[in-house]
Amino acid sequence: MENWLTDIMNDFGYIGIAFLIAVENIFPPIPSEVVLTFGGFMTTQSNLGITGVVIAATAGSVGGAVVLYFLGSQLGVERLERIVGRWGHVLRLEKADIHKAQGWFDKYGYWTVFFCRFIPLMRSLISIPAGMAKMNIIPFLLLTTAGTLIWNVVLVYLGASVGNSWQTIVDYMNVYSRIVYAILIILALILIYLFIRKKK
Repeated sequence: MENWLTDIMNDFGYIGIAFLIAVENIFPPIPSEVVLTFGGFMTTQSNLGITGVVIAATAGSVGGAVVLYFLGSQLGVERLERIVGRWGHVLRLEKADIHKAQGWFDKYGYWTVFFCRFIPLMRSLISIPAGMAKMNIIPFLLLTTAGTLIWNVVLVYLGASVGNSWQTIVDYMNVYSRIVYAILIILALILIYLFIRKKK
């Protein structure tokens, strides 16, 4: 997959980056870490600039988030569960992922939209419960843009700073993703334990 992603960025530049990041938001298995770090690396090898790459990536990310926001506002939980039940193996999603994002939004409110931009998978999914809750579109766009901008700036600058070693950043981000997933699983198990204990 990485070769396909890098080929698109090589061939289409800023437009390719915006497209890939938009698709990454809608289709989480596409790794934004690869797109952003390679985009940063390309600024050292082509006429692409760091500012342009960051703007393109941010525009693509916000565009993808808006699509999921409106998807959530129109479909509701039950229809999303049916979609994930049928296509989850392709999207690499489970029903629990939808409920997890919904639970975070219900518990922490609007700021979840901002902070989840730094968490793998949740970065995309959090837009759905925001749409379901009919969150005001203006703060949604502002918080999404702010969180996404920070994430993009960090990874693009890292990619530019390490040059040909941009793959190293991707490897570190994969480790970061695994750690976050492990923490989320532990938290979920703790919550399940507390729920069962409370019931007893």
